[in-house]
Formats: sequence, structure tokens, C-alpha cells
Amino acid sequence: MATRRLYYDDSFQKEFTARVVYCEVLPPDVSSGITGTAWGLMLDRTAFYPTSGGQPNDLGKIGDANVLDVRDEGEEILHLVDRKPSHPDVNCCIHWPRRFDHMQQHTGQHLLSAMFQERFGRPTVSFHLGAEVCTIDVRGPEPSEEVLEGAERAANQIIFDDRAVRIRYGTAEELSRLGVRKEVERSGVLRAIEIEGVELQPCGGTHVQSTGQIGIVLVRGCTKIRQDWRVEFVCGGRAEQAARRDFQLRRQVGEKLNCAPEEIVSAAARALAERDSNFKKIRVVLERLANAEAALALQSAATGSNGLRVVSRVFEDVPSEYLGFFGTAIAKTEKTVALLGSADDGDLLFAQHPAVGKDMNALLKQTFEKFGGKGGGTRDFARGRLSDAASAERALSLAKEMLAGE
Repeated sequence: MATRRLYYDDSFQKEFTARVVYCEVLPPDVSSGITGTAWGLMLDRTAFYPTSGGQPNDLGKIGDANVLDVRDEGEEILHLVDRKPSHPDVNCCIHWPRRFDHMQQHTGQHLLSAMFQERFGRPTVSFHLGAEVCTIDVRGPEPSEEVLEGAERAANQIIFDDRAVRIRYGTAEELSRLGVRKEVERSGVLRAIEIEGVELQPCGGTHVQSTGQIGIVLVRGCTKIRQDWRVEFVCGGRAEQAARRDFQLRRQVGEKLNCAPEEIVSAAARALAERDSNFKKIRVVLERLANAEAALALQSAATGSNGLRVVSRVFEDVPSEYLGFFGTAIAKTEKTVALLGSADDGDLLFAQHPAVGKDMNALLKQTFEKFGGKGGGTRDFARGRLSDAASAERALSLAKEMLAGE
């Protein structure tokens, strides 16, 4: 028995009565977030929209039962609920805030897609209505900022015109003669959504009655997705919330940068320039300090029986690049090896003067075989990170023993 879809003719119907024509117990469906037992209901008619065409399902109540999911089963619609209705005749109600939000987003998508197509020749190839943002994938060259803003402005102008949004029925041939934007190869009577003077598009989703009810369209960004471009946008209540969050964020950033919100970009640019300048100065100071400490370490380093001077040290509270500066300074002197570690993050660095003739990369890998970690390098310079930073001291002791035993 085919389910009569009430939302086809009236997306604003919030409540309705129906008869349960089929009911079965269903196992949990973890992939859908349903962890407990659910009941699958078929009604003789329904205003609940099933997940389809990029639009998520409605929620609400069927009698005393909470609707968990709504699925399109071809001619029938399956309602998943958390309990069995006590009577076959049920009063039903739609969770209206969710439904109206979906109506705003979906009609806004039709309008935005029409503007991308009409104004800039970018056809929409897919649509997704997410929990927070919506996306359309458009085909063609990368949309510039001018194209994105142009499509948004054109869509909002039609919203401000408050044009009628109507439901049309007809065969594919009849809709084609009316100028449908996307033709479909389907027989029988089709449902289409018409935005007055803008477009006619086959669609089975729920929509507002006039463009003014969309509120506003706000394009949020654009990224490359395979051969297409994914445009992120929000409409209506979501656009209001996004604009409010953006303003609050700008104000907070302005307070951090000690500037007005409209001065954020220039203030951030200055802060980044200062950071880069200070970073370069700090690197110079770190290298000079490392060279000085390396010279002192070499003076106190004893020469082993094999003629090598090994400088082994675990550092604390130093940046990772300090090990590189220190190790490079040590390895400039003949017959010297640097075995360095960091107690903070477990970094290890092994370096030698080329004339030493050992293999620092092999030594590092042997150390990791014992203590765990990853890294690599060349015969003269190798670095990596231990799995446990607390073992840095013991790891260097082992490396020193292996070096002496070769």
C-alpha cells in the first residue's frame, strides 16, 4: 500500500492523523545512532519527510512514540519509533523548528543554485543539508570571490522581493516545455518546485511558500572537491546565528589585539610581522648560545680509549631546534660525537664529524629497537623521537655504550 505523502502538497502541515497499517520490531541500528530496540511503522499517510535528495528526515511524535528516523522505501515510508503505538489510529506532529530550518535551507539552495547557473554558468551537481552548514557542489572553473558574492547578492535580492514558491506537477515533457532547470528521465507525473520568475526544478523536498521566508543566504566558503567546487552556505536562522558568532569572534579577536573589529586584519598583520621578526632573532640567539655551550662541553669532554670525544646530554626546557644547533656545533670538531636528547618530548639527535666513520643512523635505529621510537637520517646526522620521553637518559647511556663497544 503506497503511503500518501502529505508534505508533497503542504509543507506547512505540522499535525495530522493517520492509521498504522504495519508495525514490526526492529533490531538496533548503530550506524543510524539507534542503539535500542525500535519499531518500524507504515502509516496510510504521513507528513514526515524521509531522508532523500540531500535533505535529512523529519522528527516528531506518532502518538506517544518519538520518531527516531524516517526512510523512503519506494512507494512506502518507514517510520522508526522508540515504542509501539497503543492504538492503530494515531495523532502525529512534526518537530517544527527542525522542519522549518530544513525548508529554509532547501529553498535557499534552489535559489542559490539557480543564481550560480543563470549568472555564472556554474551548474549544481550535488547538494547536502548538514546539521550546521549546507553545501552544493558546482561544476566549472573555480568560483572567484566576485562570483561567490555575486551569486549570494542575486539570491538575496530575490529573497527581498518575496517571490512566490509554488508546487507544480507534470510529466517530464510538460515540465520541459515550462523551462525546467534540470530535466529528469522519469515517467509519470513529477513534482517540481517553482520560484516565481527564477526557476523550475524537479524536487520532492519540503519548501517555504515565498522567498522572503528563506530570510537570507550567506555563502561561507568554497573548496576544491575532486573535479568540482564545494560551496558552503547557510540560510535563515542559521545565517543569523552564523553572523552573530562571526561578530562575537571579531570582537573577541579585536580585544586580544587591542584594536577595533574593523582593524583586525591590519593588527593581525602587524602581530604576525612582529612574531616572524622575533622568531628570527630568537633563532640567532639560540644558535649563538648553542655554539658557546658546545665549546664548553668540548673542553670538559674526555677522550675515550678509541680516541673519540663523546658529548652526551639530556636537555630540559629548550626548543627542539636547540638540539640541532648544539649537535651541529659539536660535530664540527674532528673525532667528536654528539648524543643528545630532550626530556620534554623525547627527541634524540646523534651527530658526528665525518672523519669519525661511525653510522649515526644505524646507532639511532638500534636505540629505538630497545626503547621504542621513530626516526632516521644519514651516517653523520640522525634524529627521531622516543616513544617515552622519560627514557631519554637511559637511551643515551645505551647509545654511548654501543658506540664505545664498536
